[in-house]
Amino acid sequence: MERDSLIRLLEAYQPEPGQEAGMYLRTLAFVKAEPDCFERTLLKGHVTASGWVLSPDKNSVLLLHHRKLDKWFQPGGHCDGDPDVVRVARKEVEEETGLTSLQFLQEGVFDVDIHTIPAGKDTGEHEHFDVRFAFLASESQQVVINNESRDVRWIPLEEVPQYNHSESILRMVRKVTV
Repeated sequence: MERDSLIRLLEAYQPEPGQEAGMYLRTLAFVKAEPDCFERTLLKGHVTASGWVLSPDKNSVLLLHHRKLDKWFQPGGHCDGDPDVVRVARKEVEEETGLTSLQFLQEGVFDVDIHTIPAGKDTGEHEHFDVRFAFLASESQQVVINNESRDVRWIPLEEVPQYNHSESILRMVRKVTV
């Protein structure tokens, strides 16, 4: 079953108590119940993957200003049928930032989040079940901007709330500053 590797990754993960724990349980149930969970054609929602990329000194995180949503986020995106969420997260980081040399900050899942995506011209409102991984960038890599974003920047961790103050983003900041 294509979902088995993600189910194993999720079952090995310990979410923060409270809000993240609830989203974690919903995500695990969703993946177990939906054979097409990796397909964006699943209209109620689908699994996405993203990367929380820290600078080599671990003092900054790489955020992009999303063109459609007009907000700052970590790089990430749709699985489009690929059940290997780690590969998807790495691919999205590379496509959206140009960074190709990444190592895990920690093994396994770093964070789990569910967020609602507003209706667009081609899709109705739906949920993204985002599985996140933490990476450490290597020295001397050039960051690039692709057509999905307006800007890509290294943001000092203490300044992240000025760019995005959502609990989802602040939770990831807390996880790397504790």
